[in-house]
Amino acid sequence: MARVVKPAQARELGLPGRRSLEIVSGASGSHAVTLRRVEIAVPNPGDALRGRHFHADTEECIYVLSGQGRTESDSGDHELRAGDTILIPAGETHVTRNTGSEPLVLLCFFPTARVVNRDLGK
Repeated sequence: MARVVKPAQARELGLPGRRSLEIVSGASGSHAVTLRRVEIAVPNPGDALRGRHFHADTEECIYVLSGQGRTESDSGDHELRAGDTILIPAGETHVTRNTGSEPLVLLCFFPTARVVNRDLGK
């Protein structure tokens, strides 16, 4: 049965260094997808850098809604702007950072109903 998910129904994940709202996942009844809206604030001088992480069993597809940033990954650094999409293979360590002067807003899609992050630290 099709259903609409309202913004107020998104679940705040409390992940470090960003505001991450899980819109759809297994927790909300999905059988095969997770969709998150992530906002990364403009960093302040002296802020601790968030470490890389990876998803062992699933790809991550990130679409940039607004702002600019850089994804640092095993395969190199990738500059991102609004309208860009980056596909990160399963198991590849990565972190996305805000490099602009406004919040970096992303849609993150995973082809699984349950996403497991494995943090690596700095």
